[in-house]
Amino acid sequence: MNIGHAADASGLPTKTIRYYEEIELVRPGRAENGYRDYSDNDVHRLRFLQRARGLGFSIDECRSLLSLYDDEGRASADVKAMALDKISEIDSKISELRSLRNTLSNLAKNCHGDDRPDCPIIDDLAGIFRHD
Repeated sequence: MNIGHAADASGLPTKTIRYYEEIELVRPGRAENGYRDYSDNDVHRLRFLQRARGLGFSIDECRSLLSLYDDEGRASADVKAMALDKISEIDSKISELRSLRNTLSNLAKNCHGDDRPDCPIIDDLAGIFRHD
């Protein structure tokens, strides 16, 4: 199938599919006319990549996951370790985002939000600390 049909079947934009081909995550065959010819297996790999990226895996991690997928002798422990590493990374990001939210929430709470020019949010961003 051509790239347009592969895009429709996988749910990925053609630009993303071309990029995945460029970095050799997917290697479609070529038709006699030189156009890409995506197989059902290629579309399956594209869907795999879409799901993995949606779960937050990086391109390099996707490459490793595809290698594990292709390796029938893989140990599920290897796949689980990657998932647990990703969970740990996500937990760290959540903690960081909560901290940012708390900081912004406190700044917003202390801002009068009226016609006065003084604003603790601007002061904080500018590195100005007021002791009123």
